[in-house]
Amino acid sequence: MSEKKIFTVKINNQEMEVEEGITILEAAQEARVKIPTLCHLDLQDLKMVNQTASCRVCMVELVQATNNRNKLVPACVTEVTEGMEVRTDTLRSITARRMSVELLLSNHPNQCFTCPKNLECELQALAKELGVREIKWEGERMDYPKDLSSDALVKDANKCIYCRRCETMCNEVQTCGILSGIGRGFDAFVGPAFNIPMVESSCTYCGQCVAVCPTAALTEVNHTDKVWEALNDPDKHVVVQTAPAIRVAIGELFGMEPGTIVTGQLVTALKSIGFDGVFDTDFGADVTIMEEAKELIYRMENNKTLPILTSCCPAWVKFIEHQFPELLKVPSTCKSPHIIFGTIAKTYYAEKKGLNPDNIVVVSIMPCIAKKAEAKRPELTKDEHNNVDIVVTTRELGQMIKEAGINFKNLPESEFDRPLGETTGASVIFGTTGGVIEAAIRTVYEWVTGEELKEVEFGQLRGIEGLREAKVKIGDKELTIGIASGLGNARVILEEIRENESKYDAIEIMACPGGCIGGGGQPYHHGNDEIVKKRQEAIYREDRRKTIRKSHENPEVLRMYKEYVGEPFGERAHELFHTHYEERERI
Repeated sequence: MSEKKIFTVKINNQEMEVEEGITILEAAQEARVKIPTLCHLDLQDLKMVNQTASCRVCMVELVQATNNRNKLVPACVTEVTEGMEVRTDTLRSITARRMSVELLLSNHPNQCFTCPKNLECELQALAKELGVREIKWEGERMDYPKDLSSDALVKDANKCIYCRRCETMCNEVQTCGILSGIGRGFDAFVGPAFNIPMVESSCTYCGQCVAVCPTAALTEVNHTDKVWEALNDPDKHVVVQTAPAIRVAIGELFGMEPGTIVTGQLVTALKSIGFDGVFDTDFGADVTIMEEAKELIYRMENNKTLPILTSCCPAWVKFIEHQFPELLKVPSTCKSPHIIFGTIAKTYYAEKKGLNPDNIVVVSIMPCIAKKAEAKRPELTKDEHNNVDIVVTTRELGQMIKEAGINFKNLPESEFDRPLGETTGASVIFGTTGGVIEAAIRTVYEWVTGEELKEVEFGQLRGIEGLREAKVKIGDKELTIGIASGLGNARVILEEIRENESKYDAIEIMACPGGCIGGGGQPYHHGNDEIVKKRQEAIYREDRRKTIRKSHENPEVLRMYKEYVGEPFGERAHELFHTHYEERERI
């Protein structure tokens, strides 16, 4: 393979050497020269860049030595050449950028104050940065109705600026193939083929399109009003559970550094809001391990279907239902942790507290918008009760805390309520890619060997890369483990299984790159991989802070099994904690 050439270029009179093949934008970043962008989406860990160059916000001026007319070009897709001289600070380039934003605004609803992304909208921020103070033109665009068909996300085509970031994420990263360009000119927007309602498409509701949308063309369905209504109903006993990924991310909404652990403050905030019980989804995660670990051992010892695939992520479950229905016997039948917790709240907890399950409202705080749709699945009910009644994202909870006037940064720490408040380090690491399978291996090792696990951390299972493989020795057997985060990586593994080429005994899949810490309901990180990495580091710190670090040693979980459930993976456990999957049409 031939070595890349080195070019000498100038950016704003700053001479530098760069490799061939890089863009002006990348060269400017090396030179610490800022060029504004909007449609550009640089997914470094995925080695992928959105190449549409549709917004023209990154225009720069090329100095032409052979004539007097310099050339305007988009920096994000124009590669450097030998001797190239670039100016990013000329009046012509600044005016071109400003005009691009003005044209986008001419075709954009002027509803800033009521927009779901007010103060978080990248178009709004860019207009301020470029000094756009008025909308000079008005386009005659169709007035599209909002798509409110799904339980997870809202599509507002009127706010689409056709940057096509969502299309890149959906089709190239997640390989779902749902989104594409529709229409032309002012009426163009991105949506499912033929603009069918989102609920009729094969959308998994992973929320990664929401995470990268710069405006409010794609947002989560907001359920905060439902929570306030339940909290103010004197006949309702409202309990809340918070997922492991929340505690390492929600602080960002209050100006804290990414990766700040705010578990105790989070509990205090939830109690201040008025919940009758504040619990940790980690309890449900420990139960998940009791069931999935037992299911893995059962399959290994009885020559049943392997590999086993973890089933905690509803977006990936919906992905396999649409895209690989012939493989529906491969995933574990275990419900996800927050659904398991909801089941426990309306059965075991209700009995303990002497409560009527009809009067219990379970609220889940999740890093994921897919959990909203999951909670509505009819197969995830118990005695005609929804396991979980309302799901709100990390962002929505941040909004509620602000609405309540709570000074989050200065809150004292509190403990989760009992009897469902005891959790382990194994359940905390559910929040990151590799965490579920590592938690399962901690238990499987001790159950199979009968030996105490001296070192509970399995470094070979850790990392942030989207596709990983590791081997774990358990007694006289060596397990081969596959780990995928991001649905595009899941597709690679599932195709291997379909072609009978899989070498794995167990596989963990999470729909979002990085796992739940990078979920579609988390604080927007705008493609900054370092933020996701800091959240992951915090998850592992929280694990190390725990006194108990193995799920099968959680005393409150063991007490529940003894008093109410019976044996893990037994008849009662199947009734409470297991489910089935359905083949779904691919559209």
